[in-house]
Amino acid sequence: MNELPLWINSIAPFLPLLILWSLFWKGLALWHSARRRQPWWFVILLVVNTVGLLEIIYLFAIAKLKWAKLFSRD
Repeated sequence: MNELPLWINSIAPFLPLLILWSLFWKGLALWHSARRRQPWWFVILLVVNTVGLLEIIYLFAIAKLKWAKLFSRD
């Protein structure tokens, strides 16, 4: 029977944290792109999975949001 590679066993405990991290940033970026009426960014952010990196780049470099504005409804 084939066993999983050793590196998979070593990262397995961190997968739930990685999933939560990714979902948090993806949700935040999708919400802001929808509110800013940027459908292309919404689709790109929805389809491409970069474990939060593209989402963070979008929020801080493209949308130019400050940390305090991330959770406001304005």
